[in-house]
Amino acid sequence: MDQNQETDNFIDKTFSIMTDIFVKTLPLTKVEKEGFIYYRYGMNAQSKGKYGEALEYYYQALNLEEDPYDRSYILYNMGLIYSSNAEFEKALEYYLQAIKLNRRLPQALNNIAVLFHYQATKANEQKNLEQARVLFKRAAQYWKKAISLAPNNYIEAQNWLKTNAFY
Repeated sequence: MDQNQETDNFIDKTFSIMTDIFVKTLPLTKVEKEGFIYYRYGMNAQSKGKYGEALEYYYQALNLEEDPYDRSYILYNMGLIYSSNAEFEKALEYYLQAIKLNRRLPQALNNIAVLFHYQATKANEQKNLEQARVLFKRAAQYWKKAISLAPNNYIEAQNWLKTNAFY
């Protein structure tokens, strides 16, 4: 095992131990604890590239989790998986659900912008200029929202907005 794998394993084990302590010590209901455990299992599977397994855990966590803030992160992670699998419509659906529950989730806003930008670029390549213009404009709207929440992030998006006169 190389040094990076040892470090990753140490971090994974430390995270698991800390999470177990966290779950045991907080005054959570049994259902809340189960929801959090499924979320943690989902994150672990996702980090290992086991996306199908991660989605199963996230769906179980969603069935148990009632807190909108926590649900937003589950939905966001599900969006990441669908994006990774090039299921962009489904990813967009989950990102939109996430920001509906938590309007202060700049990473979801950024990812929505990235999806619209990608679609706009494809439309532009296919010479569908009107559709491209509309999609670029939507990307700009979401990037502006993300940047307003995290002004020190998304530097490439900020440059794109300035270069293309959206800023």
